[in-house]
Amino acid sequence: MRVVGLFQTPIAIKKAIFFSFFLIVLSLFSSGKVMAQGNLLITPRRVVFEGKKRMQELNLANTGKDTATYNISFKQIRMTEGGEFVEITQPDMGQNFASDNLRFFPRRVTLAPNEAQLVKMQLTKINQLQSGEYRSHIYFRSVPQKKPLGEKEDRSKAKGLSVSLTPVFGITIPVIIRRGESTAQVSLSNLELIRDEDQTFKLKLKFDRTGNMSVYGDIRVDYISPEGKLSQIGLVKGFAVYSPTLARTFSMKLDNQDGIDYTKGKLHLVYSRQKADKGGVLCEAELNLH
Repeated sequence: MRVVGLFQTPIAIKKAIFFSFFLIVLSLFSSGKVMAQGNLLITPRRVVFEGKKRMQELNLANTGKDTATYNISFKQIRMTEGGEFVEITQPDMGQNFASDNLRFFPRRVTLAPNEAQLVKMQLTKINQLQSGEYRSHIYFRSVPQKKPLGEKEDRSKAKGLSVSLTPVFGITIPVIIRRGESTAQVSLSNLELIRDEDQTFKLKLKFDRTGNMSVYGDIRVDYISPEGKLSQIGLVKGFAVYSPTLARTFSMKLDNQDGIDYTKGKLHLVYSRQKADKGGVLCEAELNLH
């Protein structure tokens, strides 16, 4: 996508150049096992090395109509209490990077429309790893297509300097190495039901994590009527609290189904591991409605 704008003042030109390239990185919490950004699909959405695993693969697929090229590298990321990602260069206290113990191939891929390719990841120098969790994020950054030689911009309507804005899309996938036994535990607190101006109901809550590793799973909310009838009203898949973050606040939308009276009954929330992680409840809580 290209957007051409007309700027006639030095200040406007500087602002245009400042914003001429920007990065959009998809968050790690969309549902399902496929991560998507633009026309790039990646399977799976996270990689975990534990036990005897030494080699894993990511499948990349171009669903667009144009050929696309991506550079592949590592990024180091901190998760804030609000769930935002912040790029860092030095690990926080209690955080370990995984990139020094990983290698991957290739480091650049070009995919024709409807073409797929594997990226292979291998664990290295495992004897140097102490017990605990190591995390880095593998980063797929799109390479903007160059304009074919001889093709010119239509400047018939331009009366001054024009600046092209070229968005650069990217996507990150967490790669985690786990060594030894996990002591991670998580609990729920500060449950609060709120109602927006558009009459949408949301559940606010806080996850408190302790231990040496991250937690990851699905959030399910059920409404239990005064008569004991149970209805599922909320589901979030792939929710993480990454180490060393000790707490994460979250707000999730609830279904406004017929027969659901949010002035009585109660909400039952369960945070559980996914089936691929052998399932099991991580924590649960209830909120009485009145």
